[in-house]
Amino acid sequence: MFLCKEGSRNAMNNDRGEAQFRTGFESLFGERLPHMDTVDDVLRKINNNELEELKATLVAKLIEKKVFNKFRLDNGAYRVAVDATGVMAVNEGHCDHCLTKTSKNGVVSYFHNVLEAKLITPNGFALSLATEWIENKGDYDKQDCELKAFGRLAWKLKKFFPRLPICLHADGLYTNKTFFDICAQHHWGFITTFKDGNLKSVWEEIEMELLTSDQELRVEQKDVVYTYRWLNHIDYRGHQLAWVECIETRKDIVQRFVFVTSMPLKKSNIAQIAASGRLRFKIENEGFNTQKNLGYRLQHKYSRVSYNGMKNYVCLMQIAHMLNQLYELSSLAKPLLTKKITIKYLWKRMLSALLEGAVSSIEDYRATSCRFQIRYE
Repeated sequence: MFLCKEGSRNAMNNDRGEAQFRTGFESLFGERLPHMDTVDDVLRKINNNELEELKATLVAKLIEKKVFNKFRLDNGAYRVAVDATGVMAVNEGHCDHCLTKTSKNGVVSYFHNVLEAKLITPNGFALSLATEWIENKGDYDKQDCELKAFGRLAWKLKKFFPRLPICLHADGLYTNKTFFDICAQHHWGFITTFKDGNLKSVWEEIEMELLTSDQELRVEQKDVVYTYRWLNHIDYRGHQLAWVECIETRKDIVQRFVFVTSMPLKKSNIAQIAASGRLRFKIENEGFNTQKNLGYRLQHKYSRVSYNGMKNYVCLMQIAHMLNQLYELSSLAKPLLTKKITIKYLWKRMLSALLEGAVSSIEDYRATSCRFQIRYE
């Protein structure tokens, strides 16, 4: 369902109702195609931790095969973005783990949010490494929140990837001592958005230091000018921070980006660190936006009454999205994306081939019996 980007159990069942689709599916995969109600029954019962471990194992194999080596930072760290998003709104009484929000008019809404850690790369990958649900449990004084969930996510990420060199990328919500402490505890680097007014003592020190600092770099690239300023050795409650400001001037448009990081800054790495901080948006665009609006329908109610089933659907969606990205960003797909041909169109053609009986056996789609390499740029 997710690989084909059908977006609902009903849509997948409609495909299943076509004899040609079932024949093509069974020819390709050597398995019978189950009814999606049966799938839902199974996913309500499967332990979500088992699917999470499966997802982590798949990504670990890609890392072991050095698929993402060329996209690491100069210090060898992999870029991992963390952020939360809404999954679906529900009715009152959906489950004991619902989050709630009360409007000014006293109307209470119920919903579920999820926190993701995704491996991101400059060429467009946004692969889920670990997922943590933001959920209320039992009696509580305060609702669960993104920062509380991050503490749990961090332990899960460390469990799945204990030796992986990581640099976490996060928005301004994470620019705080608790986040810095967790990163130090797990030996991770970080780059976080730094908004004006955050950590007042740090801003005061920055403003004083900038009066005498000459650490500035101007870089011109075609019609864009980048101006960088940076400071090292900023102490904040036991943590040594570095500050970087990037001002991008493109014709008459000026944009300013500010980050704090755990990594020492110098002329040789300042452009890379600033650019890396801006890559955090990939978890929102290539990650959440793609899953919500480009076929996966992250916010759809795949399992209306089972919280465990919903969690398992989301986990399987992350795995399917990973598999699709491995093709869509590869040297196999890139030559096909000419003129107005889009990924959406290619998936439409693939589904049409299954529905119209153009697939008689897997041999029709096996380019060669020899091993071959897929490249990513």
